[in-house]
Amino acid sequence: MKIGIVCYPTYGGSGVVATELGKSLAQRGHSVHFISYKQPERLDFFDKNIFFHEVNVSTYPLFDFPPYETSLTSRLVDVVKFEKLDLLHVHYAIPHASAAILAKQILASQGIKIPVITTLHGTDITLVGKDTSFEPVVTHSINMSDAVTSVSESLKRDTYKFFNTKKHIEVIPNFIDFNRFQKQSKEPFKKSIAPGNEKLIVHTSNFRKVKRVGDVLKIFAKIVEKIPAKLILVGDGPERHNAELLSRELDICNHVSFLGKQNTVEEILSICDLFLMPSETESFGLAALEAMACEVPVIASNAGGIPELIIEGETGFMCAVGDVESMAAKGVYLLEDENRLNEFKANALKRALEFDINTIVPVYEKFYLNVLSQKSF
Repeated sequence: MKIGIVCYPTYGGSGVVATELGKSLAQRGHSVHFISYKQPERLDFFDKNIFFHEVNVSTYPLFDFPPYETSLTSRLVDVVKFEKLDLLHVHYAIPHASAAILAKQILASQGIKIPVITTLHGTDITLVGKDTSFEPVVTHSINMSDAVTSVSESLKRDTYKFFNTKKHIEVIPNFIDFNRFQKQSKEPFKKSIAPGNEKLIVHTSNFRKVKRVGDVLKIFAKIVEKIPAKLILVGDGPERHNAELLSRELDICNHVSFLGKQNTVEEILSICDLFLMPSETESFGLAALEAMACEVPVIASNAGGIPELIIEGETGFMCAVGDVESMAAKGVYLLEDENRLNEFKANALKRALEFDINTIVPVYEKFYLNVLSQKSF
């Protein structure tokens, strides 16, 4: 198949999943064309089956804000027409699905038919989509897509709750590439961060308010009162400055390392003992899955799709959003007993293996073929 993938190129979960999916499809012999305003972060190698088409946005004095959606639509028309794509798989509702629907209509007027598959990832539904100014566009994009998938049952329920659609939504979960995400021996690295053999606790995110990074610091502050530990924060974003200020207020600066964005997060996860994810909501919890693949159990909020990933009392624990006391207590419970911690680490890996990329990508392939076979697009 010749597959067009439209995604955000940044570190966010939707872009990561879309890029990893495309890379795997290319390895399986498909021709994959990425279309975005910048080369995706994880598309950092050459493959004869992978192509990148940049969306160039022209600036004119007339526009305060360059019309990216219009530029994307035109680029999609061009790529579909001249690369003879079989389908478009767009990740995130706005503006990718809406642009793809318009491109599909333009192409149809030229006698070219192409199905549009839209994958919903989370904040396009739970945050952006609920904005009344976007709701009609999101609803139309979902209803006009030839097929729709979501990354969790929770997100599927939210979509039906917030939008006027009866469109069938197929749940295909996120996945993990064990060629990359697996526990590695990094003892010198671990020793440099934890010279006193402290337990290592980690959080990775884009530091938005929904991630509740402040709660991460508050949880850690309570854990470190009872367990010698260090906290590693990976990522960057609008809440980083506030997090740095809070670490000073809590007097835990000497125990916290802000590492910023990292391309080899798997190396950091490999030396850690516990992952914290106290998010307001998560459509799936890809960062938690990456941690589990590296044998790191998770303490998380019981929000969104997280309960579909974590097995309570086996791979970690879940608490109510904002319940810092309970999350800290569960963290201490895990870290104070080495045998118990090792059991949870083994369980985390076992659970992560259920989301192996080699299991999930064939589901997408079958889904693509089913859409193409309908020929009703």
